[in-house]
Order: sequence, then C-alpha cells, then structure tokens
Amino acid sequence: MSGRLANKVALIIGAARGIGKGIAQRFAEEGASLVLADFEAVAGQATANEMGAGFIHTDISKMADAEAAVALTLKHHGRLDIIVQNAGIYPWQLIENTSPDDWDRVMAVNLRGTFNAARAALLPMKAQHSGRMLFTSSITGPHVTSPGHGHYSASKAGINGFIRSAALEFSGYGINVNGVEPGNILTEAIQLHRGAAFIKGMEDSIPLGRLGSPRDIANAFLFLASDDASYITGTTIVVDGGQLLPEGADFRLLPP
Repeated sequence: MSGRLANKVALIIGAARGIGKGIAQRFAEEGASLVLADFEAVAGQATANEMGAGFIHTDISKMADAEAAVALTLKHHGRLDIIVQNAGIYPWQLIENTSPDDWDRVMAVNLRGTFNAARAALLPMKAQHSGRMLFTSSITGPHVTSPGHGHYSASKAGINGFIRSAALEFSGYGINVNGVEPGNILTEAIQLHRGAAFIKGMEDSIPLGRLGSPRDIANAFLFLASDDASYITGTTIVVDGGQLLPEGADFRLLPP
C-alpha cells in the first residue's frame, strides 16, 4: 500500500460491520492510527481487535457519547485528523405506520448523529487548524427513494445539506467536510435479510451488473481523507455502479 494516511489519526463511528468495517480496514492499510466506535459493543470490539485499534461503545445519537469517542481518540493519539460518521439505521416502515417516536429515532441516529460527530470533532480540529469530517449519506433521499424509507430518505437528504453548511462554516479553520453516497452495497445485513431473488433484482438494476462492496465505498472515503482531496469540500461522491443513470428499466444495449 502507499501509506496515504501515514501519521494520520482517524475516528470511525459505526465501524463494527459492513461499510464502516470496510472503511476501517482500508484506512489501516494506508497507515492510519484508528479508534473505532459502535453501538454494537461485542462486534465493534472484535473489529477493533483485528486491527489493533482502540474501541469505545457509542450511541452517536447522544452528544456525550460523541464527545467521549473524540476524547478517547485524543487520549490515545494526541490529535484527531479524520472523523468518519458512518453509523445509521434504516428500519423499513411505511409513512402511514410511522409514529413520531419512530421518526425521531431515525433522525436521532442518522441526522443528529451527524451533527454530534461534527460538533465533538470541531474543537480539536479547530485548534490544530486542520481536519477531515466525512459522513455516510446515500443515494436514497438525495436522489431516489422507495416505499418504506420516508424517515431514512429525509435523514440522508438532511446530511447532504449539513455537509454543505458545515463545509462553509468550517473552511476558515482548515477543515474539509465531505460525504459519500453509496448505492446498493452487499453487506452482511443484506445477505442475512434478503433472498437471492431480491439481490439478483437489485443487480439487474445496476449498469455495472453487481452490487457494490464495502471496499468500493471505503476507497471513496480514503480519497476524501487523503491529501489528494485537499481542495475538495462541501460535496459528496456517488458510488453506485451507475444506478442513478438509466431513465427506465430497459437500459442495456443488448438486453438478455
């Protein structure tokens, strides 16, 4: 590997499994020192052990937990160069069946969690006059949606708006703020909760003909965390295999 994150310290929230674990692995390969945070204590600690990273049990919907994760990072490494807020929930629930409490829980983790992570990381990054704040958004919400994802779509669209505002406000402190919008990614959760026919249907809707991998998303985060993206702020990278491109279902030049 090229050591693109050598001598950098990264806090990754929502790192126990799936995309977050993929980001942690990729950052570790490129030389970053890591602290991982997750609501899943057992799985999160196991992932941290694999990488020789620190771990803290974190409910990112709580500001105190976000601050504790940043404090642990500073205690272990003395600085914080990169924060990735990847934690999110996506319960399937039609709007007509969504209670205010259901709505608030999704917003608390996905959207307030984004705010909490940024606010907790701001003080040390401001003091060192440098830093990268990175957030997992989605193509769901900013671009597309499907029934059952009303609260999730709203939260992810909100993340994109927050990224732009934070990038503008924090630019004078030497802090870059960006995000990644994954399409359909083949994570453990998809494999566990979706059947082969459902996965095949998703693959058929993607021009590149496959679901993405956590590493596909991690590579985009790596770029944004690296010096290669030093002049990029306030934007998101769509990583979806071309899923957003077709006007309709019959988009292949040579359909089967």
